[in-house]
Order: sequence, then structure tokens, then C-alpha cells
Amino acid sequence: MERLTILTRDLTPFEHLVAGHLCDGLSNAAIARETAHSEKVVENTVSRMAKALGVHSGPDINIRVLIALSYRSHFGDQAFEKLGVPCRHLEVGPDGTATCARHID
Repeated sequence: MERLTILTRDLTPFEHLVAGHLCDGLSNAAIARETAHSEKVVENTVSRMAKALGVHSGPDINIRVLIALSYRSHFGDQAFEKLGVPCRHLEVGPDGTATCARHID
């Protein structure tokens, strides 16, 4: 069985921040306001993340959606908590506490 490599390199802290905002559905303009950066900086960051995540664009492909999906599948997703949607990986432990067996805090 072949292993799938999600990341070609580690993401920077700013890339993690931008990816989190992408997962929340924010536009580049909104991410720029939230992070006090220009839209161009956010645009370039999204482009670098696409390369790091091995995501390729095409005429009918929304690269931001693929980045968010790749990021969520690799790092987990706090957006589920914000939306009030339970993670499908939750497992109830012997003490009754529900914890995600897959996602990172």
C-alpha cells in the first residue's frame, strides 16, 4: 500500500493562520483584514500553501476549496466546533468524554 504525502514542506505559522481562515470560508479580503496584511500577501500565501499541499488548479477547480479540504484532512478542523457540527471521528472514552480520534487541537 502506498502512503499519501499531504505536505511537501512544513507550513509556516502564518500559513496555518490563513488556512484556518480559509476553512472558515473567509475571502482573501476578509483574511487580510483579520490578519492586518494586504490582500496580495494573503493571495501569495494561498499560492504557496497550494504548492506545499500539492494542490493544483484548473479551469473548473476552486483551489481555495481544495486547500481547505487538504488542510482539514491533515490538521483537523476547529471550524466544526464553530459551526456546532460534531466531528465524525469523535469517540466516547471510558470516562464519558468525547474526543476526536483523528484531529489535532
